[in-house]
Amino acid sequence: MDRSSGQPDGGFAGEALGELSPRAARALWWGSAGLVLAVLGTSVLVAGTEHGRRLPVAVALVVAQACVLRWQARAPVAVLAANAVTGLAVWALLPAVTLTGALLAAQVALCVLSATKPRRVSVRALAVICLPAPLAFGAGGGGGGAVYLLAVVLAWTAGQWRRAQQARTRAEMLRAVAEERARIAREVHDVVAHTLSVMVVQAGAADDVFTQRPEQARQSLRAIETGARSALGELRLLLRAFTPDAGAGEQREPRPSLVRLDELADTVRATGMTVRVHREGATEGLPAAVDLAAYRIVQEALTNTLRHAVGADEVSVRVTSEGECVKVTVVDNGLTSRGSSDAVGEGRGLVGMKERTRLVGGSLRAGPLPGGGFEVAARLPVGLVS
Repeated sequence: MDRSSGQPDGGFAGEALGELSPRAARALWWGSAGLVLAVLGTSVLVAGTEHGRRLPVAVALVVAQACVLRWQARAPVAVLAANAVTGLAVWALLPAVTLTGALLAAQVALCVLSATKPRRVSVRALAVICLPAPLAFGAGGGGGGAVYLLAVVLAWTAGQWRRAQQARTRAEMLRAVAEERARIAREVHDVVAHTLSVMVVQAGAADDVFTQRPEQARQSLRAIETGARSALGELRLLLRAFTPDAGAGEQREPRPSLVRLDELADTVRATGMTVRVHREGATEGLPAAVDLAAYRIVQEALTNTLRHAVGADEVSVRVTSEGECVKVTVVDNGLTSRGSSDAVGEGRGLVGMKERTRLVGGSLRAGPLPGGGFEVAARLPVGLVS
């Protein structure tokens, strides 16, 4: 992903081959140089038997072409020009060598240029390298010229195919990076939003009873400390995605899971809200993606209740495992006067829940209930995630 190339024609890193490792660059050189020496060298030796004085010069030019290919990844335009000139010189010295064979090294350089440079540059190079074709038509009839043009076009097309392949690879890489960033953003939002919501409620409660009931204020402060420590542990897990080698000796926090659902409910109960948790069926051994999605959906629903449910003092969490799917339902008894963004699913929290559900192939419904309260219901299939 080279940002310094500054090439405007499409989303391909224009110097991709130029960024090869030293071993790969040597392999490219040895392969192309070996092809030139084997094919063109043999043709020159066969054709040079009748021109004894010209043969050493022609052989030297062939070796020079193979050596120049050493820089084809770094400077394909210069290498193409040099090999075109030396190839024409070989053809002039030994007319028995076909133009296609004499300019074989130039065709190799054209292929590399087509794969690494903008299309406008490679098209111009293609037009220039086709200029000697009339000479082949005049010297050996239409067959030699046609074969030469076909070989040149095939070399350019091979480079374009390679360019397209790397463009697709880069696009997939960028898409994967964007998806990973979105995943990390959702994780950070879930952790921070829930913990801060609980801490705000606890801090308000501690302030209200600080003078009259100091022991209750201390309990609220301890709950704030516990929540902050838990959030820091989860954030450390996320940061390891950026620095996987860091903190190898640190104590690992348990990952978010439905197994820790009671701990999550306790953080909300500490604010004074009643949280009822109901489980039906076995939720152990779920696929990690489904387990994390279900936990985060419950967490975000509880956070929304704390932040948006006017007058809510009770919330019910039901997790049902039915073999092929896991159903998660969170219902509170707050008033139905929430913001329209939450009701229609435009709030960041609900958007995150829907995205998590979509990624595991499930479905989610969120909205106010006719009799009052707000419901979040998700269905997460188990069999679609390995």
